[in-house]
Amino acid sequence: MFAPLQNDNFLRACLRQPTDHTPLWLMRQAGRYLPEYRATRAKAGSFMGLATNTDYATEVTLQPLERYPLDAAILFSDILTVPDAMGLGLSFQQGEGPKFERVVRDEAAVAQLAVPDMDKLRYVFDAVTSIRKALNGRVPLIGFSGSPWTLACYMVEGGGSDDYRLVKSLMYSRPDLMHRILEINARAVAAYLNAQIEAGAQAVMVFDSWGGVLADGAFQAFSLAYSRQVLAAVKTEHEGVRIPRILFTKGGGLWLDELADAGADVIGLDWTMNLGTARARVGHKVALQGNLDPNVLFAPPEAVRAQARAVLDSFGPPQRADGGWDGHIFNLGHGIAQQTPPEHVEHLVDEVHTHSRRLRQGVK
Repeated sequence: MFAPLQNDNFLRACLRQPTDHTPLWLMRQAGRYLPEYRATRAKAGSFMGLATNTDYATEVTLQPLERYPLDAAILFSDILTVPDAMGLGLSFQQGEGPKFERVVRDEAAVAQLAVPDMDKLRYVFDAVTSIRKALNGRVPLIGFSGSPWTLACYMVEGGGSDDYRLVKSLMYSRPDLMHRILEINARAVAAYLNAQIEAGAQAVMVFDSWGGVLADGAFQAFSLAYSRQVLAAVKTEHEGVRIPRILFTKGGGLWLDELADAGADVIGLDWTMNLGTARARVGHKVALQGNLDPNVLFAPPEAVRAQARAVLDSFGPPQRADGGWDGHIFNLGHGIAQQTPPEHVEHLVDEVHTHSRRLRQGVK
């Protein structure tokens, strides 16, 4: 059904296998910093018009690959498709971010929650298959979902939040209700990711974007436990091919050792963590993804290149003294900012590929 893969460096790095360069992709690589994306969104009329249309979703997923020699594509969608399918009424207002028409803050609302019929998300799976075909084996396709905790934040708050007051109030005052929300979310996310794999995703990523807002103890109970549940239920293989799983907790460096034991193949790191230190701590358990500060891309090209080298040098050559390999996927520590100059991304991609090849040859 799909063309053979021509560039498998990303998948190999996820599984800590040798690569000829450090593979690179960027969170939100298809998005508002690209003029071609803005033009396609204008045609679609809205964000959800874009995300729910197979042709548009395919077009914008491939746009960054036409500009840059990236090593993976990521499905164009949103982390909030699952709660939308639960009937919460997702919308995006220009300049305001996501909003839910209905929120989940009391017993009655929690009682109405259920794992959604995956047919309501058919548009996502159709997009996965369409994108995979359009890639024609160029690079692997990553599927994704928000983590159970991150989805719960939006479901309780009704949108984004500066202080997470409503969701944390519910968590502390009615932990039973919060656990019920998270348990449903975990089952929904696992089913959603498995359906993406069946549709053609070659790796999947769990975005625990707001795990880092939790206190120690609360993180383990309300975020990590449910990310573990998802990872335990997601396929590790499909049609005889290994499917790597990535877990990214923004602000999660404090819990690196626990994250490394959560069941993922790759742990994503934000820019607050030193990659060399992280590599030493996780040993050979997992590959690492990250972790350039996205704001580096606003600096002049030479500074962008210097900071890219610094990240690669921090991780060091992936080949170990014992002959084995530690995987590194270069990425930003969070999503690319919409004001980023597209030409600065060219310098980043070129420097990562060039310098990582130098490191493999033992040349600085």
